[in-house]
Amino acid sequence: MKKSNKLLVLVLVLMLACSLFAFTACGDKDTTPEDAARAGAYCLTDKATYLSYKNHKNGDTPDDLIPKLTLLYENDDNLKNTYSLIAVDGSKLATPTTLNEIGADCFIKWMLSSAGHAVISAYGEEEFGGALFTLLNGAQTYTGVANAITYAGSGASDRVISISTTTSVNDSGLFNAIETAFETATGFDIQVTSKGTGKAIGDARDGNADLLLVHSKSQEATFIATGAARVVDGLAGDAVDADNAGRIPFMYNYFVLVGTSTDPADVAHATDIKDAFARIAAKSYFVSRGDQSGTHTKEVSLWNADLKITDVIANIPDYTWYLSTGIGMGQCLTMANVYSARFAA
Repeated sequence: MKKSNKLLVLVLVLMLACSLFAFTACGDKDTTPEDAARAGAYCLTDKATYLSYKNHKNGDTPDDLIPKLTLLYENDDNLKNTYSLIAVDGSKLATPTTLNEIGADCFIKWMLSSAGHAVISAYGEEEFGGALFTLLNGAQTYTGVANAITYAGSGASDRVISISTTTSVNDSGLFNAIETAFETATGFDIQVTSKGTGKAIGDARDGNADLLLVHSKSQEATFIATGAARVVDGLAGDAVDADNAGRIPFMYNYFVLVGTSTDPADVAHATDIKDAFARIAAKSYFVSRGDQSGTHTKEVSLWNADLKITDVIANIPDYTWYLSTGIGMGQCLTMANVYSARFAA
């Protein structure tokens, strides 16, 4: 897996922004009265991806991909973002298929071993001055010997492990660090597909993933209810999900609210995240993932019911200020930056 081509992403987002906003050009046209009143845009994102885009480096050169955005609201318990591992049982899918269960188990055990913990705990320390992800207290662990989770197959097919994960893990850069360390230590070859959690789970449901690394408990529970998740043997630890056998919550970070530094909705002084969302609805634009991802699921749960913004995950409100994009986390941030650059004072 290679890092996304940031320049290509920026070009695509600029094109999408122009289309969505129905401008004849993204440059020198006058804004409408509504645009002027709603200067800038806000976006809910995991903190790791936000910091990765703020501190992106093009070689040795600092390259802030979202210079018009700043972190405005965080440290709310409602914004905790928990990630889980799930091994897929190919025999229990609607169309049964043979999956690399040995490889999937080896990856999960490595992630829960001291080696995997070291990568997760260290990621972000050097570049951002602090870890971007935190291990759950009491999470399941693997304490067996390292040789037991190295490649011992006989051909190329059983060397490959297909992993379906969320764009947040990918766009933050964490998976690149995991991939390098895991492949070096074990001899396996990781093939990663990065999508919103809903689509990532869809890939597993279609038999295209040996395991999942995602962050939407409600959608994970729905998948597990189909019987298509396996329990991985050889693990120990207290932080288990008794209601969803096969779901392994193991790390977390936090969602944050970002937007233009002018903060026209004054979300920085909101009493809580739902108050912040209410202020945005009255004052500015909001760029939503709109893709049934873990981030989108969290967003839907945070709108005040009285606002009647979006009641269900698949709903796309008919509002000029609520921009449901259907794209990944990094692309959403880039779009919010484009919009803020156009309309911010």
